[in-house]
Amino acid sequence: SGDPNDDNGHGTHVAGTIGAAANNGQPHVGVTWNVRLMAVKAADQQGFLTSSAIIAGVDFAILKGAKIINCSFGGQQFSLAEESAFLRARNAGVLVVAAAGNSQNNNDFFLTYPASFGFDNIISVAALDRSDSLAFFSNFGRTNVHVGAPGVEILSTDNAADNAYLLRDGTSMAAPHVAGVAALVFSLTNTMTYSE
Repeated sequence: SGDPNDDNGHGTHVAGTIGAAANNGQPHVGVTWNVRLMAVKAADQQGFLTSSAIIAGVDFAILKGAKIINCSFGGQQFSLAEESAFLRARNAGVLVVAAAGNSQNNNDFFLTYPASFGFDNIISVAALDRSDSLAFFSNFGRTNVHVGAPGVEILSTDNAADNAYLLRDGTSMAAPHVAGVAALVFSLTNTMTYSE
């Protein structure tokens, strides 16, 4: 619809972790302060995602020139059509940072998508706690999970008001830390590829 307003705060929290502004008197700052964010709303008011919405969101981001797609969502249902959309992202040179999932599963045996599609442009992110240990809820896997990032008691922006902040847990909170770092790395040069 062209209206990316956030119904439940999840996307606002993720966006704030990636790129909330610094030096503005607010209690939180994102990983990369001057990033350009594209809000792509694919979930409904309850946070439910359909395959067609995911595909439309990925294709929209590719069409509009996104360099990184943060996917703070996932599920165990394989979709060939979704896989094709993420392959299109790969072929367009887009890096995908995906949440590994919050089911305490080994993603090497219980695949979670899009994190487990297996393309070389996808980084699957587990959640770490304050002691740098795997969060009790986080999925893991030697092959299908690539990195861990902070995902417990993460303070970030909330959709309740312009100055609202909230603590959240999840691999959804870990993935945007990695997406923010990737944006910082990409900012070093306009010619860098996702594999670099």
